[in-house]
Formats: sequence, C-alpha cells, structure tokens
Amino acid sequence: MITCKATLDPAFIVAPVPPRLFGSFVEHMGRCVYQGIFEPGNENADGDGFRLDVLELTREMGVSVVRYPGGNFVSGYSWEDGVGPVSARPTRLDLAWRSIEPNTFGLNEFMRWIARAQAEPMLAVNLGTRGVAEAVSLLEYTNFPSGTQYSDLRISHGQREPYSVKLWCLGNEMDGPWQLGHKSADEYGRLAAETAKAMRLVDPSIELVACGSSHAGMPTFGAWETAVLEHAYEQIDFLSLHAYYKKIDGDPVGYLASADSMDNFIAGVVATCDHVAAMKRTKKQIKLSFDEWNVEHLPYIPEENQQAWEHAPRVAEDEYTAEDAVVIGNLLISLLRHSDRVAVACQAQLVNVIAPIRAESDAKAWRQTIFHPFALTARYARGDVLRVEMHSDTTIDSPSRGDVKPVDMVATRDVNDGSTTIFAVNRSVSDAALLDVRIVQDDTYTIVEHAVIGGAHLSAVNAQSDPARVTPLPSTAHELTDRGITAQLPPASWTMLRLAAPDGR
Repeated sequence: MITCKATLDPAFIVAPVPPRLFGSFVEHMGRCVYQGIFEPGNENADGDGFRLDVLELTREMGVSVVRYPGGNFVSGYSWEDGVGPVSARPTRLDLAWRSIEPNTFGLNEFMRWIARAQAEPMLAVNLGTRGVAEAVSLLEYTNFPSGTQYSDLRISHGQREPYSVKLWCLGNEMDGPWQLGHKSADEYGRLAAETAKAMRLVDPSIELVACGSSHAGMPTFGAWETAVLEHAYEQIDFLSLHAYYKKIDGDPVGYLASADSMDNFIAGVVATCDHVAAMKRTKKQIKLSFDEWNVEHLPYIPEENQQAWEHAPRVAEDEYTAEDAVVIGNLLISLLRHSDRVAVACQAQLVNVIAPIRAESDAKAWRQTIFHPFALTARYARGDVLRVEMHSDTTIDSPSRGDVKPVDMVATRDVNDGSTTIFAVNRSVSDAALLDVRIVQDDTYTIVEHAVIGGAHLSAVNAQSDPARVTPLPSTAHELTDRGITAQLPPASWTMLRLAAPDGR
C-alpha cells in the first residue's frame, strides 16, 4: 500500500473559495441549448420551454455562473437575431458548428433561464466578425436603465429592469486559426483594450475577461498572453484559459494525473501575467478565468457530418466513465489549489455536449458520472482553501509524464463552523493508498461523510437505461487519530472526507 502524509494548518490559507469557481457553459452547439436546456412541448418543460429536469439538476450540481452563448459560436453571432418576437427572428447558418440556428432561444430566454437556475450570467461579445460598436450596443441593451435606443428596445421586449450583467468575455479563443475572425495577438490585444474602454463608459462596474491561449499546446502560448496584456492590462480584470484533457494510449496513470497539466498551465499563465505587471510597474493583479475545462473523447464534428447542415445535431455527446469522474475530481482539486489566482472557472458544457447532464426527449434528464465530484465539491468546498503540505516516499511511473505523485489532495475549512473537507485522488491503478492527515489544531473532529468514486469498474457509465450505476459510495475505511485522520484510498479513486468540529467551532 502506498503511504502519503499530509499536514493541514488552519492558519495557512491559500485564499477563500471563489464562488465563481463552480461555473458551467452553455453554447449553441449540438444539443446543449435545443433539446438540452430548452425544448418547448416536452413533457418535462415549462411554459417557457425550459426543461425543468435539467434546471433541477443544474441547481443540484451547484452551478454558480454560466458562460453564454459561446464558445466558437459567438464569433459569428449577431445578438440582435435572438431578441424580440420569436416569429420575426431569422434563421441563420452557424458557421462554427456547421448547423442551422433558428434563434428561437436568445438573450432574453437565457436571462430568464439563468434566473431560474439561480446562477450568475457570464456573457460573451463577438469580437470575431463584429467589434466595438456591437459590444457596446449589447451592453446598453442589457445594463442601461432606459431612454436610449437599445435600452428602450429591451423594454419593448418585455424586460423593463436592466439585467445588470457584471461578467463579460471579450470574444472567444481569438488565438485559434479555427475561429471566425481569428486575429494576431497584437490585433486582438488592441481590439480588446478599445472594446473594454468603450464598454466601461456605458457601465464602469462590469468585469472583463480577455482571451488567453485556447490551450497550453498552442504554438503562440506565452507570447500571445504577453502581447495581449501589453495592450489591455489596465482595461481587463481576468485572462482566460481553456483546456480539455483526453485519455493517453497505454498510459492510464498519465490520464489520471491530468491535473498536473492543469497545474502547469495555470502556473505558466500566472507567471506571464506577473511578468507583464512588473514591466508595467503596476500593482494591479490580473486574475484567471478558466472558463472552458473538461475531459473529452469524441470529435466535435464527426467526419460524416462535416457537410451536413442540421438543427441541433448530435455532436460530442460523450458517455463518461467512473475513471473520467476521478479525473474531473482531480481537476477540481487543481482549481481549488490555485484559488488565489483562478477566480472564475466554467466546466464545458452543461447539457449533452461534453456534459455532466444528459437529456433525451423521451426521458428525464440524468446525471453522468462526472456530475458527482463537481456537485459534491461545489456543495462542500466552503470557506478557505488550506495550504496542503504532502509527502510520499513513492512515485508512480507515467510514460507521458514521468514520475507522478500517487496522491493529490486539497482541503477547505469553513470558518463559521470549523468544519473541514478533504478532497483526495489516488492515481495508482494498482495500489491502494493510506492517506495520513495531520491537522494542526486542538479540536477533536468527527467524521460526517466519507464518499468514494472509482476504485473498481472504471469503465462503468450512467446511461439512459441505468442512470444511477455510478454514484458516490459511502466508505468506513478511515480512522480518527489524536493528531488527525487516516483514510484508505482505493486504486484509481476520488475521495471526499467531511470532518465536523465539536460544537460547530
């Protein structure tokens, strides 16, 4: 058995848990919007066409913020197409995903839906095929009270009060050659800065996210961030990161350790942000918005659909396994570990498309395996993220990553009641691990919950025919000690341990 030791001290804090860390993403792609969150006439939908079963699971999942409407989709999108009487809205070609967009779901429908989901909206503006004027008009429509062309247009559409949207993305993945309106770093940096300045003239209270690299493997990674920040540092609040993690042939340990890549990606972007800050001699600190992240296995547009123009085609509808859930749990550990700089994160996407929730027209929506570590982390990662000091005499070999630490862990402490929650992953596919956690505090804890995902049947999925095959299982493989707690972690597993302090201290 692998032995790992960790030390927690409530005095050593990384940062408070960012409320926006548990975000999601809704894009007009595949069946995420249509037949996902929105399906008029479905027996599970309300009068607005919103799938109530999907809404219920969204709230259960603990989604705090939702990014909309893209994604690649936004770089060819005219927001005006999705407002006003539905009967008057145009049907368009969506060039990003080669599909037909009827625009029956748009901005106002999303804002009604997001209120029902009890989450914060994160809107993206089109800086691919459009620019400053269109971004400003959209902000005027959403946030200006009344008395102008676009604010009065909103009122005429039945929404008198402004939406007061705070969080805005200045385009999407503009470093990517696949993006409509793709730009060089200097072109985008100047456009982002000018758009930000104009938008803040309409509403100085907004928070703005500039596009960082689409993934760490981009040939322009690092140079892109530097150039964009040189132009826009003083005008923005966040820089975005996107990453999707895949299985590695012949290297299950490498896949289970995907969070190491996330750690390195975040560290590189933080270093670049701080480098530009030093050059500019500014005390302002740029935070990060990891507003697309997930694991994925299927191609976005299968070869047979490359020339098909369909409405809401089935694309990227991954069926996630118990193994995938373990990886997702570890990625959440990474995000929490970097909560001093990662202030926003959005798992992509919410429904059907690389999603924790699946919905079909003839059945109630169900939870995929990856739903569970997200929901439990969002529910119980409260208070402050604690700095974890970990030691192990053992490493495990990964052909793609080299020596990998066998156990990864993070912990949070709720300052209101003294409760502590530990999230841990055993990345060994063959050996259990004994996790020995020393807690530097006089309180004697009690164990409220010990839940485990993985450890066996790693290829199991939650399908429409068996939607609850993979769920968190209770465990009693733990022991309280006079200095903390020990727990056994099955091979290839994610574990949550909830500890309560006496008298709620």
